[in-house]
Amino acid sequence: MKKIIPFLLGIGILSACSKPSPVLKNHSYSNYEEVSLKHMDLHLKADFEKKILDGFVLLDITNKSKTDVLVLDSRQLLIKEVSVDDKKVDFILSKEHEVFGSSLQIPIESESKQVKISYQTTPESAALQWLSKEQTNDKTDEFLFSQSQAVLARTWIPLMDAPAVRFTYDATIEVPNHLMALMSAVNPQQKNEEGVYQFKQEKPIPSYLMALAIGNLTFKSTGRNSGVYAEPGMMESCFWELKDMQQMIDEAEKLYGSYVWNRYDVLVLPPSFPFGGMENPELTFATPTIIAGDRSLVSLIAHELAHSWSGNLVTNRTWDDFWLNEGFTVYFEQRIMEAVYGKEYEEMLTVNGYGELQLTLNELSKTAPEDTKLKLTLNERNPDDGLTDIAYEKGRFFLQTLERTVGREQWDIFLRRYFMEHAFKTMTTEEFISYLNKELIDNNPEWKQNAQVNEWIYGKGMPSNFIKPRSAAFDRLDGELAAYKASKDPESFKTDDYSTHHWLYVLRHLPALNTADVKALDAAFDFNQIKNSEILCDWFQLSIAYDYTKSYGPMRSFLNRVGRRKFLTPIYRSMKNKGPEGLEMARNIYTEAKKGYHTVAIETLDELLK
Repeated sequence: MKKIIPFLLGIGILSACSKPSPVLKNHSYSNYEEVSLKHMDLHLKADFEKKILDGFVLLDITNKSKTDVLVLDSRQLLIKEVSVDDKKVDFILSKEHEVFGSSLQIPIESESKQVKISYQTTPESAALQWLSKEQTNDKTDEFLFSQSQAVLARTWIPLMDAPAVRFTYDATIEVPNHLMALMSAVNPQQKNEEGVYQFKQEKPIPSYLMALAIGNLTFKSTGRNSGVYAEPGMMESCFWELKDMQQMIDEAEKLYGSYVWNRYDVLVLPPSFPFGGMENPELTFATPTIIAGDRSLVSLIAHELAHSWSGNLVTNRTWDDFWLNEGFTVYFEQRIMEAVYGKEYEEMLTVNGYGELQLTLNELSKTAPEDTKLKLTLNERNPDDGLTDIAYEKGRFFLQTLERTVGREQWDIFLRRYFMEHAFKTMTTEEFISYLNKELIDNNPEWKQNAQVNEWIYGKGMPSNFIKPRSAAFDRLDGELAAYKASKDPESFKTDDYSTHHWLYVLRHLPALNTADVKALDAAFDFNQIKNSEILCDWFQLSIAYDYTKSYGPMRSFLNRVGRRKFLTPIYRSMKNKGPEGLEMARNIYTEAKKGYHTVAIETLDELLK
């Protein structure tokens, strides 16, 4: 395989000499402004032994500008054959860029309707992670999952890989008959004997929401249009943790309109999944690290559910506008959590979110101050560079400021109308500002003055009208922290009713310590035996900072077990920041653990650890 692909790429390079290569625009080579992709029919067979998907895709197109070429995005794929309206054609595959891949150029005519591409993925296809039995929760069967955001859909399907392009799709997926296939579409709820699964997504979606998972999975309903998929050994704990999903859907609909995506189900993936969750329509992918045993981390589910409106329904047109997806979603998540669990609980989440934003601002202000703006200029950079707390948390606090400026009642009316009027469409930052001003801010001169819209969106850091969030629960913890600072006695903390969020606040606001202090905290609270990944992440950073070596064994085990980038990056960075010895330890652990990480995490850590 590795010998064949460069040969085909070589043909592409020679063929391309007669015609200028397509230009990368908004992280895509595709000419979606000239040719529309309306529907996709995908036929693939999963081969776990070779670690490939093999088959073909049918693309229904409309040649809007009567161009003579269709340009698609492709990366790490073996393109076997291309036909247009059942007629085989030659194609050009350009030299492959390490992030953006190749342009796949296909000759078409003004009336061309359908393009068929026979292809297979490769073991290197970055979106796909093929897991051995040992890498799953139950350790009984192999597993496959995809991660298409931001520009990885092109590594398992040749298509127009840009958020500006929305299409419907059908799919036929063939898998070993002891496994089940699921997609971001209408899904089965039990296995079939043939191992052939049919899927349909009738709502137009962007390419980054294309998703596939294959594994030994079971299903359990949590309400009229919600449920959980998980490996059998995880099902009961997952079901208990996520039993409030239906209530979340109901509260979300009360806020901002009907849920339009048929069902809202959650698939709890094996531990190597690189994100907390991925908002694939009808099937959120979720990390098992949210299964904490106390429902304290289910805000992640509220977040992915909120994406059903902000992101999936109204989509950022380019990755420079990423805050339109994530800022809206964190704000919406906050409102769902307030409705389901109460104001005090929501306040704790918001204060902890602000703490994470502060860390990001401190880091970026030194390394990339331009990236502290909401509207980004990513140009030919990897769009993952914009996947920071700026888009999520600064975006959320901007929308909070707008709510405070105009009042919650007016703000909710505006947001409901925004989602309704722009459903299944894309949005740029500039279009949103225009809509916001016209429909809301311009109605009141005082609002216009107080909102400081341009400062929030185009300014670095936090604007002058930002109000730091407060939490009544954390105000009480401040008293305990003051008592601990004076005495260094762990009994200063009254932990009987602590949730994850209480622990995170304490760990992030401890006074200066020494190794003996950290040892005493561990003796009192047995941190190294905690199963909660959020708490462990902060604890391991504290242990590294104060040379508490007793935590290093559990930390190594954690880094070999969990692949969520949110946890990996700060822990490895903490080791690196300890100097040469810390960097050597980080590299040693990473060399051992890397085989269990998804490409998304590997790219980040390769850069961090050089």
